[in-house]
Amino acid sequence: MTTLLLLNGPNLGILGQREPEIYGHDTLDDIAGYVADEVAGAGWKVVSVQDESEGELVRAVHAHRFSTIGAIVNPGALMIAGWSLRDALAAYPRPWIEVHLSNVWAREQFRHESVIAPLASGVVVGLGALGYRLAARALLQLCDTDAARETR
Repeated sequence: MTTLLLLNGPNLGILGQREPEIYGHDTLDDIAGYVADEVAGAGWKVVSVQDESEGELVRAVHAHRFSTIGAIVNPGALMIAGWSLRDALAAYPRPWIEVHLSNVWAREQFRHESVIAPLASGVVVGLGALGYRLAARALLQLCDTDAARETR
């Protein structure tokens, strides 16, 4: 079975409780379910990893780099200075989408630049939990395109 990596960084494990006026009321389990629903029709399953530690997220990227078809990554605040996560994602050989629940450009200045985004296949911001669904739909398309290229 084909597997999609859903990677979430620090503080995202408390979604639904953490500043719901910014991040919404959906929990991370809800979001994992939404992503699983989006990709189920293609026969994909989702492996969901959330950790407060950058090192554990790096380990997860390495552990799943050849066993997954693509990834959805919400690095949380690691977007600002998560250099080791950035390097791990640079070595991830599949398409991946960076997602942020809030519109980072409508917030504090320090959130306006991601060290990770330049490596991503795409970035979705400001659409709440819907952003994860859209990222999953995009990966369905990107991975089909990559598979078609590999068979030529």
